[in-house]
Amino acid sequence: MKASTALRRSALLLVPALALAGLAGCSSDSGTASSDSAADAAWSYTDDTGTTVTLDHRPERIASFSDYAIGLLSNGIDPVAIFGRVDVASDPRFDGYDISKAAIVGNSYGEIDLETLADAAPDLIVTGIYPTDRDGTLDLAGPYYAFADVEQQAQLAKIAPIVAIEVGGKGQDVIDSSNRLAEALGASQETIDAAKQKFDTAAADLTAAAKENEIEVTQMYADADGIYVVKPMDEPETELYSSLGVKFTNANPDGFYYWDIYSWENAAQMMTGDVLLVNVEGYQEADLRAQPTFASDPALAAGQIHSWNGAALDYTSQAAHMEQLADIIRSSKKLS
Repeated sequence: MKASTALRRSALLLVPALALAGLAGCSSDSGTASSDSAADAAWSYTDDTGTTVTLDHRPERIASFSDYAIGLLSNGIDPVAIFGRVDVASDPRFDGYDISKAAIVGNSYGEIDLETLADAAPDLIVTGIYPTDRDGTLDLAGPYYAFADVEQQAQLAKIAPIVAIEVGGKGQDVIDSSNRLAEALGASQETIDAAKQKFDTAAADLTAAAKENEIEVTQMYADADGIYVVKPMDEPETELYSSLGVKFTNANPDGFYYWDIYSWENAAQMMTGDVLLVNVEGYQEADLRAQPTFASDPALAAGQIHSWNGAALDYTSQAAHMEQLADIIRSSKKLS
C-alpha cells in the first residue's frame, strides 16, 4: 500500500487519534489570542495553520469536530454543534458530559448537515489538521481533518470561520494548542490547572507502571486488508506515552509515516508485542483469532488484548486514558 493511502487511513481511523504528547514544550508561539478576554471585546486568534480569525466579539457559539469538542467540554466550554467520525450520541468519550443541548450535525467522517449546522448559528468552527509527514508538513491546499473535501470546507467557512488544531508530533504540543484555544474562548486558568494536576498524577503513575513491568505494547488497527501498527513517535498520544516510559512496538521507525503495514500473509513479522491495543473501529479479538496467520500471536494467545479508543488530547481525557493504560500494563505479563 502506498504511504499516502496509509496516511489517509490514519486520519480516518485514529484520532485521533490514537490518539493522543513530551511533557515540556508549548505551542503558544504558533499563534496568539487577543489580549482583551472580555466577551464583548474584539477577538483575534491565530491557529496552528497560521490562519488568523478576527471577530468583533469573543466567539460564544462553537461548533466542533468531536475530538476537539471533548477538549472544549473538559475546559468548561459547551459546543452548540458537534460532528463526529462515529455516532456522537453513543461515543463513550462523551460520557460524563451533557451534550443534550448541542446539535449533532454529523455522525460519519466527512458527512456534515450544513443546514442544521447553519441553524445552530456558530460563531466559530473548530477542527484539526494532520501533518503529511514526520517533519510536520501541513497540506493547506487540501481539506482540514473531518471535512470531505475543499468544497465542503468552503461551504462551512461561509457559515462561520474555521480554526484548526495541528494533531502531529509531540502530544503535549497538541494538548497545549487545545488549551490555548480554550483559554481564548473563555476557559478559566483554574479549570485548566485543576485538570493538569490530575494529568500530572496519572503521568507519574504511568511512568511507574512502565518501570514496574517492562512489557512491549502493540497499538494497531486491523481489517480485511491486514494489520496497521502505529508508529509511536508519529502519533501524538503514543509519543506522549513513549516519553513517559511505555515501550511500543516500533519495528521500522524510519519507514513510512504513521503506520507499519502488514498483509495477513506477513503478519508474523509484527508479533513481538506482549499486549495488543486494538482500535475499536477495526477487527476485534474474535476476528483476529479467525485469521489463521495471526491466531498464534503470543499476546492474542495469552488473552492480553484490549479494545482501544483514541482519547481526545486534553488533560482530562488523557489522565483517564493513562490510568487505563497503567492498569493494563500492571495486569499483563512479559511473554518473551
